[in-house]
Amino acid sequence: MDHMVLQLGRLRCVIVDDSPRFLDIARRLLEHQGITVVGTASNTADAVRSATELQPDVILVDVELGPESGFDLAERLHDEAHPAAVILISTHAEQDLAELISGSPAVGFVSKSDLSSDAIRDVLRAGDGTEGERVAPVSGP
Repeated sequence: MDHMVLQLGRLRCVIVDDSPRFLDIARRLLEHQGITVVGTASNTADAVRSATELQPDVILVDVELGPESGFDLAERLHDEAHPAAVILISTHAEQDLAELISGSPAVGFVSKSDLSSDAIRDVLRAGDGTEGERVAPVSGP
């Protein structure tokens, strides 16, 4: 039954990126494709606050947040037990970041050029078996 939420329900998403232009483009793209973007953030402090206040299903985190690290943010969100699934995003190719991605608590990675509702849902489905507790709010056991 919970798997139906992943497939049919509107995911609630927060996007974290230090580029206002990217935030705007990503918000419009994802909302057009059926994902509800409940908030955006451009730094770690705003991202943690948004995750706590908005309780999204998924948080898209750019790996490079100006002087801050998206990998550190993913770790912090995990340590603070936020229930949202974290998906790392970047303009860099996944293979360039593979070791850092696999060492992070994020459920997966999507290249910014491939960002779409389907790509997000694919990562969440793939992460269902390996990080079940992180994906539980979306796809549950």
